[in-house]
Amino acid sequence: MHGDLRAGTAAAGRIQRADDVLDMQRAARKGGTRPVLRWLADRIGATVFLMDSAGTPAHLPYPPHAPLGDAERDLALRGARELAERRLGSVAIDQDGLTCIVLPLDGSRGAAAPLLAAVVPRPAPHELPLLLADATSVLSLSWLAEHTRRKQHRLRIAEAGTREAVLQLLLNGHTSTARQIARALRPALPAMVRVYVIEGSPRARGQLLRDLTDAAEDAWIVTCPVYVDHLFMLTPDDGAPARVWSSELAATCCIGESSAVPLRETATGYAQAFHALAAARGRPERKASFAANPELAPTIGPAAAAWAEAFLSPIRTHRARRAQDPDSAELLATAASWLSFSSRATAHLDIHRNTLSARLTCIQELLGLDLHRLADQAALALALRTVAADMPPPPEADSARAGNMLPTLDELLSLPRVAVWAQQQFRPVTSPDVPACIAETLTTWLRLDARIGPTATAMSISTSAVRKRLTRSEALLKRSLLRSPSAIHDQWLALRALDLAEPSEVPRHFAGLSRNT
Repeated sequence: MHGDLRAGTAAAGRIQRADDVLDMQRAARKGGTRPVLRWLADRIGATVFLMDSAGTPAHLPYPPHAPLGDAERDLALRGARELAERRLGSVAIDQDGLTCIVLPLDGSRGAAAPLLAAVVPRPAPHELPLLLADATSVLSLSWLAEHTRRKQHRLRIAEAGTREAVLQLLLNGHTSTARQIARALRPALPAMVRVYVIEGSPRARGQLLRDLTDAAEDAWIVTCPVYVDHLFMLTPDDGAPARVWSSELAATCCIGESSAVPLRETATGYAQAFHALAAARGRPERKASFAANPELAPTIGPAAAAWAEAFLSPIRTHRARRAQDPDSAELLATAASWLSFSSRATAHLDIHRNTLSARLTCIQELLGLDLHRLADQAALALALRTVAADMPPPPEADSARAGNMLPTLDELLSLPRVAVWAQQQFRPVTSPDVPACIAETLTTWLRLDARIGPTATAMSISTSAVRKRLTRSEALLKRSLLRSPSAIHDQWLALRALDLAEPSEVPRHFAGLSRNT
């Protein structure tokens, strides 16, 4: 009879143990290690926690309303030491009315698994050691899965940071360095590329990034460091990105596509894609390719190179007086970034706004400019683009420079071929089927340093009306005006060229734009 009783008790114990293991597994499936520790604390009335070999808790102890006291912490630390020194499978310590049991979890190669500690008032429940031993199996699997996810998350962050660094290097013209870093990642950077700027909801950007990465294996896709609602996509010129433009993507995003450009001109491709994006916003298909226009510097010719070299000479010959001061390369990069992104250059360059302000002050002092004036911004933008194009100066440039006979910007803009270029810039807004107020608002805005308020006052209309007309101009010009990178510098230079042109060189339908007609 006693044997039957013992057998029944043993069977009940085995059933209870199996139920406990199933309960722990269910808790693990719900949320990993934390629910299992919470279940253990409730089941045995103990303080339960994971800790490292130094005794530092990896999680808040359970139950959370009973903070870990000095006595419990000292017992757990002592158990961790004995476990390491004596290389035991488990340690049980009785002291000051408490029982502490410490067991190691199973780790993986290269992963130092934590220890499971349980502290309970004496006498400890008889089933405690066996229950904790079963718990280590469940907790080991849960901890290993969480550890793997954390490592994968860190790797994704590191890869995203590396890809963003490659993008920053390409945008700043450091192509060889970008290629060296990119070798560790895939795909390889191609020689000729197309740039896409994809605009969508900031909340959906992470999922969109993953979907595009899976669909376009030969593309470089990163989050834009400047705009939270943009993705930057770089594809080979001979690729076929159209396969990733699903109807679902088109319904939720706007897409701007650049022309094919050499890798070293990624910054140009980015500006083109950004302008195409402005046109895409007003189209039913929500996608647009860049509509190329002739560039001003090649239109002017070699004289532009000589003028730009002289214009930027104070910066290019600048030497930093202190180690922490910006050198000429940093000042040029800052000028280009600020002209493209305005105050968002801090995100593009990863610098503080005070650093940006100090560098802009230095640039203004060196060049004798007032960068609040659109005219000075446009001149600096043209000089930087001309130098970036690596145009050779005319043979007589050296002698002209020695005699201080280099042409001024106004003299370059007065060339007849530049007047033709300027007319091309404004032709979309001067078409007979476009209301005259569109071009009038655009030119007034440009003459008032691209300020909305003064433009509204000068035209006796509301600021919202000015914005609506400028938005219409963006769609017609297929260029961004209100959001950087903007085409305002080219448009200002075109307007200045029309002002300087002879009346006979300006067709009648441009008469309302030029001050001379």
